[in-house]
Amino acid sequence: MTTPFRYTEPLPPRSAAGTVAEVYAQIALDFGIAAPSTFVVLSSAPELLAPTWALMRESLIAGPGGRTGKELVALGVSLANKCPFCVDAHTVLLHATGDHALAERLARGEAPHNEDHARVLAWGQHTRVPGATLVPYPFPRAHAPAYLGTALTFHFINRIASALLTENLLPAGAQRFRAVRSLAGRSLARTVRRPARPGRSLALLETIDPGEAPAWAAGTPVGLAYAALLRTAMRGAGLLGADDHDVLEAALQDWDGTHPPLALDGFPDRRERPGARLTLLAALAPYRITDEDVAAWRRPEHTDHCLVRLVAYGAFLAVDRIESTISAQIIQEAL
Repeated sequence: MTTPFRYTEPLPPRSAAGTVAEVYAQIALDFGIAAPSTFVVLSSAPELLAPTWALMRESLIAGPGGRTGKELVALGVSLANKCPFCVDAHTVLLHATGDHALAERLARGEAPHNEDHARVLAWGQHTRVPGATLVPYPFPRAHAPAYLGTALTFHFINRIASALLTENLLPAGAQRFRAVRSLAGRSLARTVRRPARPGRSLALLETIDPGEAPAWAAGTPVGLAYAALLRTAMRGAGLLGADDHDVLEAALQDWDGTHPPLALDGFPDRRERPGARLTLLAALAPYRITDEDVAAWRRPEHTDHCLVRLVAYGAFLAVDRIESTISAQIIQEAL
């Protein structure tokens, strides 16, 4: 039997207990899929599962603004990050919103007919570039916490999916067929169109000081969820040495959103700094992680839990770089 998981073997969802089981129950209710592999893969590091779900739920699902617009942002981010798994997922979810013609235009690589849709999609793509001009927004300012939260959610999830999952959303790549995409979307339509009450996921999180929430979240549950994921993902730093952090800091400071060259010039050698290399790949080009990269880092003490934490740390380094430029831009605009 084929599995969507690369490098880890997460426990089957039916064996989940405690908070993990509670997260799966909320996902089934509010997302419409009982155990999506993007979340099951995180269950190898359960402390990451709840805040990742919370950020997605409170922004994409329960946050203000129409679901079509937020799916376009998620799709734009996924295109910018070269994550075919997530591109296919959001195409299916656009079918679920009822925007079938839009979903199929995008599946063919065509631009939306609607100019507002085109602007939102392009905005999502531009969020990959630290410092890109993102204001004025192509959506109402009151909806900014949900749209920004959605973008940052999928900058994280894209990297997890590209690093730790295969490209196939459905077995044998069945999502590539229009009829399958449409049918899968229609099966989720009732859930996607049902209003979700904001804040329900926060009970799954560790206690978060509201002062840790970013200003762009404007006091919404999105900010608390973001702060929880930031705190948890950054704990992965403990898996690396001080010299590794110096390498990562220099690389991320210079990153302008471009994808690295085929030769991976400037990346640490896997024989000398396998942890730093794996982390930097997770941040900038997770689709370039190879079996050799993982094998070079893994030791007997490096469990699946460790690997997921390290990849999540790299993924969030990129998210944090993007978010910090968004926050600086918002502060500058307010002056």
